[in-house]
Amino acid sequence: MPKGLKRAIGAILLLFLFYCLLGFLILPGVALRVANQQLAQYATVPATLERIELNPFTLKLTLWGLKLGQDGEEQVRFRRLYANLELDSLWKRRLHLADVELDAPHTELLFAENGTLNLSQLFKLPPSEPAPANEEPSQPFPLRIDRIRLAEGSLHFQDRRPSEPVDFVFNPLGFELHNLSTLPEDGAKMTLIATGPHGGKLDWEGDLSIVPLTSKGSLKVRDIPLKAWWPYVRDNAPLNLENGVLGLSAEYRLDLSKDTQLLLEKTALNLRDFSIKTPDGKPLAKLATLDVADTTLDLAKQEVVVGQIRSQGLEAWAAREKDGQLDWQKLFANFKPYKRPEEPTPQAQAKPTPEAKPELAASDKPAATKSETATAVADTQPAASAEVANTAQPPAPTEAKPAAAPQPAKEWHVVLRDTQLRGYKAHLADRAPAKPVNLEVGPLDLDMQDFDSLRTTPFKLKLKTGLGQHGQIDASGQVILSPVSAKLKVATRDIDLRVAQAYIDPFIRLELRSGLLASDLDVDLKGTEPLAFGVTGSAQVTQLHTLDTIKTRDFVKWTKLTLDGLAYKHGDSLVIQAISLEEPYARFIINEDRSTNVSELIIPQPESSSATKGGSSGGESKPLGIRIGGVKINNGSANFADLTLRPDFATAIQQLGGAIGTIDNRNPAPASVDVKGKVDKYAPVTIKGSLNPFSPLEKLDIATSFKRVELTTLTPYSGKFAGYRIRKGRLNLDLHYQITQGKLKADNKVLVEHLQLGEKVDSPDAVDLPVKLAVALLKDANGNIDIQLPVEGDLNNPQFSVMPIVWQTLRNLVVRAVQAPFKFIAGLAGGGEEDLGSVVFAPGSSELDSAAQANLDKLVGALKQRPALRLEVEGVSAAASDGPLLADKRLQEEYRKNYYSMLQRRGDKVPSDASKLEVPEDLQPALLEGIYRTRLKTQPPAEWQKLSKDERSAKMRQAVLDSWSDSQLLLRKLGQERATQIKDYLVSKGGLGDDRVYLIDVSFGEAENGGKVATQLHLDSE
Repeated sequence: MPKGLKRAIGAILLLFLFYCLLGFLILPGVALRVANQQLAQYATVPATLERIELNPFTLKLTLWGLKLGQDGEEQVRFRRLYANLELDSLWKRRLHLADVELDAPHTELLFAENGTLNLSQLFKLPPSEPAPANEEPSQPFPLRIDRIRLAEGSLHFQDRRPSEPVDFVFNPLGFELHNLSTLPEDGAKMTLIATGPHGGKLDWEGDLSIVPLTSKGSLKVRDIPLKAWWPYVRDNAPLNLENGVLGLSAEYRLDLSKDTQLLLEKTALNLRDFSIKTPDGKPLAKLATLDVADTTLDLAKQEVVVGQIRSQGLEAWAAREKDGQLDWQKLFANFKPYKRPEEPTPQAQAKPTPEAKPELAASDKPAATKSETATAVADTQPAASAEVANTAQPPAPTEAKPAAAPQPAKEWHVVLRDTQLRGYKAHLADRAPAKPVNLEVGPLDLDMQDFDSLRTTPFKLKLKTGLGQHGQIDASGQVILSPVSAKLKVATRDIDLRVAQAYIDPFIRLELRSGLLASDLDVDLKGTEPLAFGVTGSAQVTQLHTLDTIKTRDFVKWTKLTLDGLAYKHGDSLVIQAISLEEPYARFIINEDRSTNVSELIIPQPESSSATKGGSSGGESKPLGIRIGGVKINNGSANFADLTLRPDFATAIQQLGGAIGTIDNRNPAPASVDVKGKVDKYAPVTIKGSLNPFSPLEKLDIATSFKRVELTTLTPYSGKFAGYRIRKGRLNLDLHYQITQGKLKADNKVLVEHLQLGEKVDSPDAVDLPVKLAVALLKDANGNIDIQLPVEGDLNNPQFSVMPIVWQTLRNLVVRAVQAPFKFIAGLAGGGEEDLGSVVFAPGSSELDSAAQANLDKLVGALKQRPALRLEVEGVSAAASDGPLLADKRLQEEYRKNYYSMLQRRGDKVPSDASKLEVPEDLQPALLEGIYRTRLKTQPPAEWQKLSKDERSAKMRQAVLDSWSDSQLLLRKLGQERATQIKDYLVSKGGLGDDRVYLIDVSFGEAENGGKVATQLHLDSE
């Protein structure tokens, strides 16, 4: 072998061995030593790199065991960092890495209470020189990495700036990136997988281009617990999170080549088990699920299109406090956001330690005006890294754009295609009234389609919800927000009107026992400024029952009120085609002081400031036009009482029915009136004619007729003004009132049939005349008193003509002067031995037994043969035998009445009358306590406390019964019921005309053997 060749081969071998020695041993050792020296010089915490490996043939570089921080408390560490340099980097003039792998990296990302970031304090680096203002932006460093992989990573995040520290770990954390390049139009594919606190997961997959900076891909976040992040919310809102799990997924496109362009497609969001409370533990809201799908977000266009929203199970609480503010409003108004401690000044943070070199103190110069965090981050970057990082930023012109003159903010455009809310509930409370009002709303279902934040196109709305215990509300239609308009169909069912009780209490002493609202309405809202809307449809109020709270008596009630053909135009008119009242009832009472039960219910109100100014506002508003097509009344009733009389006067009107014609305040035409009824069950009443209720003095023509009214009910009036009770008699009235332009013309006819006066009554108001003689003179040959009473005059200054009354009285006196009084006729029983002159009743009962019915049947046969005879029935009761049984019956009525009231207050459905209830025996002792105190107006004796429960109840029961046993009112009522029972049997069963049977005033007698009581019958003729 030639010497030269041997030398060449030897030289090559020596060079090879030197290259191997240099690459495998010397360079890694020197690099490790230099790296650790630099770490020791600049790191503020213990920092070591365990080993560096280099393969000079494959250009593979591996760094092992980097640790920054104390052992076991490293703030940054990794097990291995591997890079594989490709040889084509030499001739392609770019840095080309085949693989970059990072194994088991771990980072502690910690924010202190004053905002200091731990990573910004790891190194002490001299400040970088500021770049010249006119320096052109450099091109990015040419780099290509075929694959970057991060495996088994973890990140510990802790933030002590909030009042409650945020602390969680991402573990494991995985990342893989393919074909990363800084060359133009060269892209990379990346994958990121991370597991967060409490099982939350993050999946990120997509493409990435550095120049220009663009990316597209998909992002999924699953099972993220909101509690881990909630301290950031809690410090800015007074809301405590109990629970909540969030999920998010989207396909995205990001482009930063010119400006920030971000497009999210197929975005979906899921929130479940969300619950928040107030700081003191009161619940505010709970949400079972919220799912948002098919959503698109375009950042450049500032547009969000939500394809679908589905939500279930929201439960919320809200209340209006005494001062009128909502509790949510006060909660946020009184909240003070958490303020973290003041951050140290940049100079204080940059103060050099004794070991620091003199040049590091340059950061103390006044020119250092950047914020602490920005300064720290910039200063911790090595020069080369900073250069590479700067080259990856968008071009300078793009960065400079935000510094231009501010443009008006563009509003975001939001579209909600399809929204469905199901099973929502709201617990509402109003504590402003004296009696707080609690209202339950739900379950609530809401559908909404095509909502657009531009507010110029209509969106569809459908709402269905419960209200209270039984109420339902349905609403559907279209709504436009700009300008505001809506067309809705609204239906309500079984809305409990008792919720209004607390709001009417300040104005009237009235208890709303029951009442249900139902309606079918079309609402047409045309605008809000000024308010313009119309309502058409129908409405019903059923089972209305109001109670006078002063004396606990029924005031007004009805079975059903129906409004048909309802049409309301705001500020213009109210039209109701027809009003129908089923079984209406009203009570009117004249009290002892001559006030009425209506006036005493009204609570006086203080005068408002606007009322005292007396029209200082100037203009007058247009009166509302009211038109009612007609009013129908079916089976109405009323009670009237006059307590100024002794005994008290009371009467009732039943079977009231009829119609009232069209009423129109813009059309002065009178409305027709045709109403019929009965007084005390048998006396018919008719009211016919026409009137204008808005101007009755202009035109009125009303004729009223009362037939066969029993005069015994008027005994209190006759006793007060005539000085005599009425033993019997019937009244017929024909009243005809006409008003034209305030002029009154009345034609009144009074016919009294078979009037007989009873015993004398001492009354200071009685006339000083021989009343019985006057009555005798007024009776005609048929035993009637016929009076014609015409009245004429001006209603503003009335003049009454009484002369016709005087002349008619004198005429009747002359006619009757020579006539004899009526005589009783005996022997009507038909010759039988039975005593037909009395009807025997069992003690405390008004029921006819078989023997009594048999006697009455015989009596009916005799009276039918003698049509001229009239029968008088005198009700009788005896305190000794009737009293105890009446008292027991009265007690049972009180049980049912109190139990009925209790069921009403609970909101239970009850029968139309308390008499249809059965009171459970186990409730009677508790009800007896209240009855005892109410009836006797005292508390049970203290010594009864020592008795057993049964003994105590027995004593209270006996005391209550004793108080009712001698009640004159109950005895009188029983006597009247017995007389009425006899008349009902004679009329209904016997077929006798009711005009032949008279009820005379009751009497109090003595019981026969066995305690039975005999009611007396009397005969009279025409």
